[in-house]
Amino acid sequence: MAFALTIRNRQKTRVLNARLLRRIMRALLEEMLQLANADLGLLLVAAPEMTRLNETFLRHAGSTDVITFDYREAAEVAPSSRGLRPAGAVELALHGEIIVCVDEAILQARRFRTSWPVELVRYLVHGVLHLCGFDDQTPAARLRMKREENRLLRRLAGRFPLSRLARSR
Repeated sequence: MAFALTIRNRQKTRVLNARLLRRIMRALLEEMLQLANADLGLLLVAAPEMTRLNETFLRHAGSTDVITFDYREAAEVAPSSRGLRPAGAVELALHGEIIVCVDEAILQARRFRTSWPVELVRYLVHGVLHLCGFDDQTPAARLRMKREENRLLRRLAGRFPLSRLARSR
């Protein structure tokens, strides 16, 4: 198993516990998803930067919560109907980047009556699921992805104190 996880925090809205975030991501990748290897970049940004990235790369106006870039060759991707490795398949490897907008996590946490660290982890799980082959383009695919996202988020929340991702200044 080979894992490379790079975390870059380019936002100043909230102070974040990067060590805990790294532990959460490793548990997600290694234990919960049982991935063979990963080369993953996590970039935490504020709304202005996410707006620029969203408009530049996706041609969508305004900010968004999470953007995922998959850097694997198309031939390497081997998702099953659940988005995870099919029985007997070559071990799945991830190579990509997940960009998360902390400002959006704060806004959506208020809307859904949760905390911004929980919302942040949800976005990271969502991005990883995209890299595992999940799709949210149709209602059925979106439902399948949301169920898996919720299942993994519950497992992570049961194992880690997600509220401790927020550090006081």
